[in-house]
Amino acid sequence: MMKFRKILSLICLAATTIAVVGCSASKNDTIASTDKSGELSGDLVMWHSFTQGPRLESIQKSADEFMEKHPKVKIKIETFSWNDFYTKWTTGLANGNVPDISTALPNQVMEMINSDAIIPLDDTIESLGKDRFSETALDEAKVGGKYYSIPIYSHAQVMWVRTDLLKKFGLEVPKTWEELYQVSKKLKEEGVYGLGVPFGTNDFMGTRFLNFYVRSAGGSLLTKDLKVDLTNDLVQEGIKYWVKMYKEISPQDSLNYNTLQQATLFYQGQTAFDFNSGFHIGGVQTNSPQLVDHIDAYPMPKVNASDKDYGIETSNIPMVVWKNSKNPQVAKAFLEYLYQEDNYLEFLDSTPVGMLPAISGIADLESYKANETRQKFKHAEEVIIEAASSGTAIGYENGPSVQAGILINQHVIEQMFQEIISNGVDTKKAAEAAEKQLNDLFETVAVNIE
Repeated sequence: MMKFRKILSLICLAATTIAVVGCSASKNDTIASTDKSGELSGDLVMWHSFTQGPRLESIQKSADEFMEKHPKVKIKIETFSWNDFYTKWTTGLANGNVPDISTALPNQVMEMINSDAIIPLDDTIESLGKDRFSETALDEAKVGGKYYSIPIYSHAQVMWVRTDLLKKFGLEVPKTWEELYQVSKKLKEEGVYGLGVPFGTNDFMGTRFLNFYVRSAGGSLLTKDLKVDLTNDLVQEGIKYWVKMYKEISPQDSLNYNTLQQATLFYQGQTAFDFNSGFHIGGVQTNSPQLVDHIDAYPMPKVNASDKDYGIETSNIPMVVWKNSKNPQVAKAFLEYLYQEDNYLEFLDSTPVGMLPAISGIADLESYKANETRQKFKHAEEVIIEAASSGTAIGYENGPSVQAGILINQHVIEQMFQEIISNGVDTKKAAEAAEKQLNDLFETVAVNIE
């Protein structure tokens, strides 16, 4: 059981500084979710980060149909990238400029709860059927016996491979990190980048890549008492590995790459390997359709091939309803509408394989199985499903926490890599400084988790 000492504090980003801002989450006024006839009524603002065309269009279509069924409801949809969304809600919470309903990243939900910003969704989960959801996914936002988010889809990080390049040069799919280095080195000699290694400080890719290495050996970036540990032997090994991979294998511009820039290397055929979810299929189809027949997904490498299989990184992408909403019942009704079978299937089909169902029963439907992309990438989907079943959000190995959100959202590890590569700072010293900075931040937000 986790108990939070509620604090009305907030981590805001301002350029490259981090400020803790006191705020007060206002209590809802009298809710006017229905008119006198009992019909749903009220305005909603929805924020989401489904910026790709098909997903965006699917959500907008559901909103349009919901408004048609409920003429007294008005839904305004605004889209932000995942990084922009974090800045938007943290800075907007202090003055009430937050939506009624939104997507989030798993690591952000605990920060929202700690800031008293969102409301429990137990009634909506029960209405949809609690037993249809993964208990692990629901528990990522469980506090005091209440659930504060609902997963809309799941996916997991796996290794994507250009199978044609491996065949051309007589190379095997790497099973260890050393094999990935050796294969990437060989490919670079042949004029092809093996892998891009991104360390941009406006994203969390450096943290993600380091977590891949550490988790593959059963370690964690957070200790059981929720402190950052970047100086133990395994993490130091991982830091040195990625610095070597960047210097010897990667395009040098990737030092400042974010998620999209990193993915685009693979989309455009410039790299032979990348780590991502099934979203890579759509990216390749859009950017380099001639390569679609030559990509596939495989399990993450390990330190040793004989190592136990540990879960790496699974994302159960959540939906939340904000406490400042004047119409939370309307927001919940729209949330339920998104899970109606036809709507939900259309949403999942907007990015097949990229988005796995968050509720049971969907994957068994013939209409789900019949999707051409799912049939074509059956092996990749099986690899992703297996990875999703055992992984967690970054830092959630010992349970969900606000600290895990700070770990990925403040980009301290990315800055650490920059210090090592650009300024020649010793690996151990750079890790000690980053470790202290993060642990000091944890103290600043005054979270008490028992």
